[in-house]
Amino acid sequence: MKRRELLRKLQCAGCELFRSGGNHDIYVNQRTGKKQPIPRHSEIDEHLAKHILRYLGLE
Repeated sequence: MKRRELLRKLQCAGCELFRSGGNHDIYVNQRTGKKQPIPRHSEIDEHLAKHILRYLGLE
């Protein structure tokens, strides 16, 4: 999955950028308060993308 596509899904679901780290950006789901790092690769593995979405409560 492209990183842009994953970020678009997160932002449409109400997640916001919490902070930028060295190799990752941290996004937070405002409803649940859960935070998840998103790697800065142009391609993100499908399993990792599904894990991120599931952990943030979007799937």
